[in-house]
Amino acid sequence: MEPALTLPEHGLPGHLVDFVGALRRSGVAVGPGETVDAARVMAALDLTQRDHLREGLAAALLRRSGHRDVFDPLFDLYFPAALGAGARPVDVPRVEDGGPVDVDAVRARLAELLRDGDPAALAELARAAVDAMGRSGAAGSSVHGAAARPGWSAYQALSALSPETLLARILDDLRVGDEFADEVLRRDVRDRIARFRTTVTDEVRRRTAESRGREQVARSAVPTPLEQVDFLSAHGEQLARLRRTVHPLARRLASRLAVRRRHAKRGELDMRRTLRRSMSTGGVPMRPAHRKRRPGRPELVVLCDVSGSVAGFSHFTLLLVQALREQFSKVRVFAFVEHADEVTHLFEPGAELSGVMQRVLREADLVAFDGHSDYGGSFGTFVERWGDAIGPKTSLLVLGDARTNYRDPNLTVLKRMVGQARHAHWLNPEPRRQWGSGDSAAPRYAEVIPMHECRNAAQLADVVESLLPV
Repeated sequence: MEPALTLPEHGLPGHLVDFVGALRRSGVAVGPGETVDAARVMAALDLTQRDHLREGLAAALLRRSGHRDVFDPLFDLYFPAALGAGARPVDVPRVEDGGPVDVDAVRARLAELLRDGDPAALAELARAAVDAMGRSGAAGSSVHGAAARPGWSAYQALSALSPETLLARILDDLRVGDEFADEVLRRDVRDRIARFRTTVTDEVRRRTAESRGREQVARSAVPTPLEQVDFLSAHGEQLARLRRTVHPLARRLASRLAVRRRHAKRGELDMRRTLRRSMSTGGVPMRPAHRKRRPGRPELVVLCDVSGSVAGFSHFTLLLVQALREQFSKVRVFAFVEHADEVTHLFEPGAELSGVMQRVLREADLVAFDGHSDYGGSFGTFVERWGDAIGPKTSLLVLGDARTNYRDPNLTVLKRMVGQARHAHWLNPEPRRQWGSGDSAAPRYAEVIPMHECRNAAQLADVVESLLPV
């Protein structure tokens, strides 16, 4: 079955506009300028060279590399691969004519193609395998006697084939006896298996789009952009990828701050000098005088919950603070679970940050009894041991979900800390709608200190940019 590219009424331009609309609905900011550039790319490239078209449209439409995870599935949805020139459809072996699929024979054929590394044949086998082994019943109920539409499952097809389990068989045929060469072959075959899995997934997505419509598939099958993934629900791989975006994000924030500072060169109005000048113009202040700005870098004190529920959020935020430390004259970092301890030395310039949170939990004195967050006790410990860390030049930043495990929130001590600081803010990774539910003391804390929702990297960047000193 050859995929067909069904164009809208307005042809390729209309198809491109639909594709751009899908990107926007998935959280990728694409403006008119980028859309015009993409149209020029499509006019300049050979549309039969699909890889060239993919990279050209990505270069024209994407501003951030993190959006590539959204772009690629949507590209496959709106620009599906056609049956390659000269390629022949693959027949899936069956036990008997019209009978069930002979899974062992299909796996043997897959092992041959993975060994030979034939991309076109592997792609055709993936399509045939989905057709024969990926059907998952009806995608919708029959209405007025109409036949229900078939559904498709990449998981079902891949579970039957289990391509990863063929690795040893393939390597036995390819092994040359040289340790380095065998390792290269191992990695090459693993890459072929990964590409085969991707091809199966793309084929299922394409068939589902034909059955249900591209828009429905785009809403359910396209991943959330990385910067919009909630910290509290992100899995390990997503958190690792988020941490790799810290330095590009810090550079963007620093460049925006530089622009703000250029536009804010004048200080406050100097009333005395303005009135003195107005004496020469009959009392009319024709030439207002401004005080000279004395931009100073404030000190920053960060107090962060590193318990399991918010550790990913705190880690990302601390890495961002470390990357932006040039914006501050001094940075001190304090971690807490049941009580607080200073961990500034772990975030000094040049420090190894890959396993920093494990070191914080291992080396800092944070737990007294059960290891559950105690915000009130931690605030008390902080003020008792390091109360002088907060002064009139200090910006205080608290990181945490404000869930006290029903313990005393110690609002009195927090009020004292906020009163001593020049600025104070609380960044909370929980959705605002959950503040105050269960053991959350967020509404009570928010009466003492400005609290900001920072569920994902995009929100965090916006908040941090607004808080950076000008």
